[in-house]
Amino acid sequence: MTRQLHLGGFMIASQVTHSHAAWRHPATDPNFLTPEYYHRIGRILERGTFDFVFFADLLAVPTNYGGGPDEALRRGTQASATLDPSLVATSIAAVTKHLGVAITKSTTYFHPFELARIFSTLDHLSKGRVAWNIVTSLSTSEARNFGLENALDHDLRYDRAQEFVEAAVKLWNSWDGDALVQDKVGGVFADPTKVHAADHDGLFFKTKGPLPTPRSPQGRPVFIQAGSSGKGKDFAARWAEAIFEIDPTPEGRRAYYDDIKSRASDLGRNPDHVKILPAFVPFVAETASIAREKQAFHNELADPVSGLMTLSVHTDHDFSQYDLDAPVDQVEVGGSQGLFDLAKRLSDRDSLTLRDVGKLYAQGVMLPQFVGTASDVADQIEDGFRNGEADGWMLSCAQSPGTFNDFVDLVVPELRRRGLFRTEYAGTTLRDHLGLTDVPVTAGV
Repeated sequence: MTRQLHLGGFMIASQVTHSHAAWRHPATDPNFLTPEYYHRIGRILERGTFDFVFFADLLAVPTNYGGGPDEALRRGTQASATLDPSLVATSIAAVTKHLGVAITKSTTYFHPFELARIFSTLDHLSKGRVAWNIVTSLSTSEARNFGLENALDHDLRYDRAQEFVEAAVKLWNSWDGDALVQDKVGGVFADPTKVHAADHDGLFFKTKGPLPTPRSPQGRPVFIQAGSSGKGKDFAARWAEAIFEIDPTPEGRRAYYDDIKSRASDLGRNPDHVKILPAFVPFVAETASIAREKQAFHNELADPVSGLMTLSVHTDHDFSQYDLDAPVDQVEVGGSQGLFDLAKRLSDRDSLTLRDVGKLYAQGVMLPQFVGTASDVADQIEDGFRNGEADGWMLSCAQSPGTFNDFVDLVVPELRRRGLFRTEYAGTTLRDHLGLTDVPVTAGV
């Protein structure tokens, strides 16, 4: 079969996504607290036969920059106002038939039993269209919302995550596929010999099981991850079936792609079953000049301080203490080491100041911007797909829902014309959309 492109739509259940300018854009729908807002986006993406809509999430109003939440709230930065993505995803699943729904849940602040039950339920209610974006949570403000004074050490977070996933897999495996009998005449509801205890007793978690939720259509959710540090990439290579990546440079994306595929292969996995999806922001129009005007208008709305606030959240480091017009210093960060390394690399390569990096962060958390006609944008997507950068792409909005609409109306038909992307859904589950083989829950991957 000809290799097919995969597409995901990036969202936060919030007023912004990667772009901090999005909420200020006059064409952005401000009604992000309503179900209709998300239903509209879900229907647009399903019309474009996207694999899934993806919800990132943070568990605190930002306080990392300058020691308090006031400026984050005033400026409307990422995570300053959010809804619970699991409930939003359920709402989208109810008004779509094919679109996958991927949601973020933390291995640091939830328990394997609670999470396993949530995702098994969502997989049933969506008829097999759910994915779990596995995160470890990284900021001090998140820790304090859960009764801790500081975030866990980076490596410790991943050690805990490793055991968390193992325990959750045991719980999802506690019901055999044919355990639910529902024999009304014979009076047998379930076969107890096909329902098993999890009996997980580890360093971080204990859970007896079995899960009270029968085995779901996919057995367990598709696993998504975004590891960028060495420890994170090891974790992603072991568990992830799709990986969300941020890197604005083709050479960086190629290096990441080769690295992850090699690590997965070393672990005995089929690297084709680890789909790597870098993120980008498109500006597409009928002519290249109109597209560039769209880009310039959006980028001018981006506030550098708002960007630095989110960089502070992502790295769990307060960048308010540095000179905005000086180069980015090499500092020790406790949060996303990969994102800080990327910011430092761009600063060194292009002689950027901290203010410049803040501007890039506010424009889209350093995502590349693909600009031009439908053919121009499709060229950039295809180049990365053909040249070892990506198995697909994660589309992030400059304004909502207009960016999704423009892409589906203009770029998707061009991708289909080139034979790169489906014209209709061939399967019913998210695993079908991603071309993943059914993996036994006991296999752990």
